[in-house]
Amino acid sequence: MPRSPACVDANIVVGLVTTEAQSERALTLWAEWMSDNTRVIAPTLLRYEVTSALRRKALQGLLSIQDARRALEEALSLDIELLDLPSVSLHAFDLAERFNRPAAYDAHYLALTEMLGAEFWTADERLHNAVREHFPRIRLLGDYQ
Repeated sequence: MPRSPACVDANIVVGLVTTEAQSERALTLWAEWMSDNTRVIAPTLLRYEVTSALRRKALQGLLSIQDARRALEEALSLDIELLDLPSVSLHAFDLAERFNRPAAYDAHYLALTEMLGAEFWTADERLHNAVREHFPRIRLLGDYQ
């Protein structure tokens, strides 16, 4: 039986292409997915969030402009299927309301995960803690062994 898809958010991808506290875990998880031919998915929003995160790192002096751009190129070349399903935003809106989230960005990942029966992987502990009791498909990178 094929493994369910894995939906990744921007902090996982940034961890794959830069040095973060959990980069080693992200790289190990990514290697496992690639070895298992796991379908890795994300809403198209991922592209914009990764771009913003890397730009922010450059502005904060954590990366040079050149390194941030190279990291973005690497992130954009990862084998992640970006999906733009018309109903994702409506479902995200409902999930943001259900989980009392002030913004609906993260809810897009949750919506896509739920709609496709995927696992949702994040390094965002606050998001994980806010929804884990009622969203069993969420996985925290920090818990990955």
